[in-house]
Amino acid sequence: MKRRDLMRAMIVCALLLAVPASAQDRFAAEGTFDIPAGAQFSQEKLKAIDAFFKTQIANGKIPGAIVLIQQHGKPVYERFFGERDPDTKQPMTADTIFRLHSMTKPITSFAAMMLVDEGKLKLDDPVSKYIPSFAKAKVGVEKKLENGEKALEIVAPDRPVTIRDLLLHTSGITYGFYGESLVRRAYGNADIYNGDFDNKEFADRIAQLPLEYQPGTMWDYGHSTDILGRVIEVVSGKTLLGFEEEKLLKPLGMTSTGFYVKEKVKEALLAKPMGWDRDFRTGRQGRPETYQKWESGSGGMVSTLSDYRKFAQMLLNGGEYDGKRYLSPAVFKDMSTDHVGKDSGIKRDALYFPGDGFGFGYGFAVRTDAGNAKPPPPGSLGELKWDGASGCYFIIDPKQDFFMILLEQTPSERQRIQRSLKLLVYEALEK
Repeated sequence: MKRRDLMRAMIVCALLLAVPASAQDRFAAEGTFDIPAGAQFSQEKLKAIDAFFKTQIANGKIPGAIVLIQQHGKPVYERFFGERDPDTKQPMTADTIFRLHSMTKPITSFAAMMLVDEGKLKLDDPVSKYIPSFAKAKVGVEKKLENGEKALEIVAPDRPVTIRDLLLHTSGITYGFYGESLVRRAYGNADIYNGDFDNKEFADRIAQLPLEYQPGTMWDYGHSTDILGRVIEVVSGKTLLGFEEEKLLKPLGMTSTGFYVKEKVKEALLAKPMGWDRDFRTGRQGRPETYQKWESGSGGMVSTLSDYRKFAQMLLNGGEYDGKRYLSPAVFKDMSTDHVGKDSGIKRDALYFPGDGFGFGYGFAVRTDAGNAKPPPPGSLGELKWDGASGCYFIIDPKQDFFMILLEQTPSERQRIQRSLKLLVYEALEK
């Protein structure tokens, strides 16, 4: 068995062990992939989610969590489990503030697509049009020396990095806090987080580092969305937050979403992980209660359930919310369509985070097929999803007209909890 197939099998086994026996039986017999449209949630079966999270809290895995499922515009399941802070013992509430980490990326990507929709930004524009330092971008190619050691050869890119590349994570821009390639090591050793820098300075720092791959050839997770945030600033003439507040956040009513907690009195609302689980392992940790110049479009935002549910409902509505359209239907369709599939010419690295059965649109994963696991992971064709290092996670299911949001702060337990929750959510759908 190939290593990747073995990992898929292990994931399925972990899912089966994480849910009740009755759900295991049905999962094995029928599966929960691409249930016919029109399914409704069983309140009785949703109780399994209660039991699951109460067990996680009782076993000391997480201090607390929030789960919301909203179908046909109304909540069908909304629970606040445990505590937002294991030190203060304050309970979870709708105004609890969470670090989103990579659940920031869909917001930044959506903001960029608004500029595309307005004709102010083109997907095939070179990034260097807006950030001149990228005109000198180079690619790092690993070569094996005669003595067996590896060395990095710096070569010219076959073509410039484009806005489309930033949205798709095909820019060659990577992260330096995981992986062992020489380019990743170069990122890790470059002190790119030193000082109190802004988006312009950060983009110029990244432009000095080699690209991991030739642009447009490989899906590789990295700082692409941070660079996209700087592009938004240049095009709009505003800070990233300034543009997002004017065009997206304030119109949606997302008043508690930003890059730090603005009001001192609200710092007590910040959710925190268990004491042993506070290393998010994402390079610069940062403190969301402290102002900093850098507005990381890749992972720097904080938000609440009261706010993010509006963004999720807008995505479910195809770019419209409460009578206001934020993206035209055509541009939203393009954003929510897979662009890294088999005919795209784009390869997928070993750590392809969208996962089995998913492609990638402009800012989030898109379900394209059943995948290779048997039975396939739960979900629907056309589903959109993303998550973050803190454990926050969302699913947008247009076929069943629902979205699900999980808010938690648990870098160590997040993947296991996300997979288990998703299975329980789809097990609760009555076919």
